[in-house]
Amino acid sequence: MKVLGVTTTREVYIGSKDKNFRNNEFLIVEDPVQGDIIGEVVDSQTFNRFIPLDIGGDFVDSDVLSSLGSMGYDVGDETVYVAKLRFFEELLYPPLTGSDLRAPVFDEIKNLLIDTLPKESLILGSIKNTDNIAQGMDDVYRDLFSTFQNKEFIKQRELPYLFDYKSMHQYPHIGVFGGSGSGKSFGIRVLLEELMEMGMPAIGLAPHNEMDFTNNSEISNKDYTDKFKCLEIGIQTGIKFQELQKRDLKNLLNAASPLTDSMNNVIDVMLSKGASFESFKNKLDLLLEGQEIGSRDKILSEIAIEEDQTRRDRLEEVLDIYERYDKTCNSMSVRGVLWRLMTLQGEGIFSHNIDELLDLLKRRKLVVLQGSTRMINVFSTYLLSKLYYLRKEYRDELYRNNVKVDYFPPFIIITDEAHNFAPKGFDTPSKSILREISQEGRKYGVFLILATQRPTLLDETITAQLNTKLIFRTVRASDIDTIREETDLSSDETKRLPYLSSGDVFISSAKKGRTSFVRIRAANTVSPHTENPFDELTAHDNEVYEKFFLDIKDLLPIDTSNLNGALMNYNKKSGDNLSYDEFKNNLDKLCEIEMIEKETNFLTEMYKIK
Repeated sequence: MKVLGVTTTREVYIGSKDKNFRNNEFLIVEDPVQGDIIGEVVDSQTFNRFIPLDIGGDFVDSDVLSSLGSMGYDVGDETVYVAKLRFFEELLYPPLTGSDLRAPVFDEIKNLLIDTLPKESLILGSIKNTDNIAQGMDDVYRDLFSTFQNKEFIKQRELPYLFDYKSMHQYPHIGVFGGSGSGKSFGIRVLLEELMEMGMPAIGLAPHNEMDFTNNSEISNKDYTDKFKCLEIGIQTGIKFQELQKRDLKNLLNAASPLTDSMNNVIDVMLSKGASFESFKNKLDLLLEGQEIGSRDKILSEIAIEEDQTRRDRLEEVLDIYERYDKTCNSMSVRGVLWRLMTLQGEGIFSHNIDELLDLLKRRKLVVLQGSTRMINVFSTYLLSKLYYLRKEYRDELYRNNVKVDYFPPFIIITDEAHNFAPKGFDTPSKSILREISQEGRKYGVFLILATQRPTLLDETITAQLNTKLIFRTVRASDIDTIREETDLSSDETKRLPYLSSGDVFISSAKKGRTSFVRIRAANTVSPHTENPFDELTAHDNEVYEKFFLDIKDLLPIDTSNLNGALMNYNKKSGDNLSYDEFKNNLDKLCEIEMIEKETNFLTEMYKIK
């Protein structure tokens, strides 16, 4: 292996007659002046007598091609392997052309690729094409996981990619980007499994109910049931109305449906501190009733002629509220606030509190919030602000030497479809708190893991704060441009993004100062949505027709002469009410699918309808 052509301080071309280079493998340039220089292959090609040299294009230039011959490479008679080698850091001087290369051993590259121990890190997967180096690695890095490739589980045989989660204090927040089927969801699952292993308190926003860790994969017996809990918004968790500040209620109602300025004014004027849901709703009802009557004099007239004392008392309340709020709150805005309030109440969001959720976080559990995207957006608007300020106030009180303050732990927020919660180009209630956490959360121990198929649609301020990015297969040019701007991926690597295999990922780390090509490890648990819908359809039909066969088995043989009688007996026995055509179609279907294998002769015993 030799260095070819004109060299630079960032990268060189290399060539070999014998070794076919692999993308992302590591090699050492033995420069006679600067000593050993470690680099990574970022692109490779093969040349032989069947391939004209001038098709190299922007991969190899004329200097590289001319140097092949001067170094003894004869492309006319032999195959030549050429690659581009990028150095880990910029050199003082370009390496000398003609320098030899060799493969590194583990100790030479350990500090560049592994900066922590497995027990102190998140084990995300294996660094691709490091199997040769891994032969000499320490035992502590061996047998940590399996990967899933070509429909089989493979024991670890490469260097592990270890993420030092404690470094998030200096390099906060993680972005997970990738298109449908790229392995992004499995990457999130692996991250959450590792966070649970570390006992890191976390909140997961799961609009697709993917974040369930109940069912193990076939290679794992780890039990996560005591490390996480799923809470359904409106059923198992919600908001205690009395604890809402005016700002909180505005955010909630605005998330349900945008508020006008006059609606915001209704809340400012009419919501009292510590008011219950019923008292606030009743106040709005009383004001609307007074506004529908029309004026103070008309209300007084109704009071004067009202004989029922209960109704009279009600009208006096209407008069009191009307006199206090009518001039500052118009009826249309009051009606709009009331409609939004009742919508949220109807979804159960005010029927519960977050006490269990807070307790789970304090016990270092993962809390998964389930519900529709809209419900999660509404609820998270309140919840994330509440949790963030609880943590912020705790840290601020410690800074003031208040040792009696109640402890509230650091925590991580994880969400899929993050562009729905923090979109680029327009504001949403949840976006403001996520942006604040992205910029200030590091100081208080609050971190983000944001996943999306469309990084271009994610708020740019937030994207810029994601110091670690996991980039799975991405096809859209606009998303690739965003990734190129936000990471140190080279043009050679971004060209590969549309063609990555599912589960392969570029991990760009601010702490490491470089990007690694990684195979995500196989998850220890499986998603509740892994069943192929077409297999589900077949299984459902098999189950239905197997039951049908068992119900008619005692009625066999059936032919055209006794079909009506068999139908009557079947309906009586099963409780069904099949028609003649439905019964006949089911019999025909049984013949087609041959579902009861042990009854090998049942098809000939059944019936024949010509």
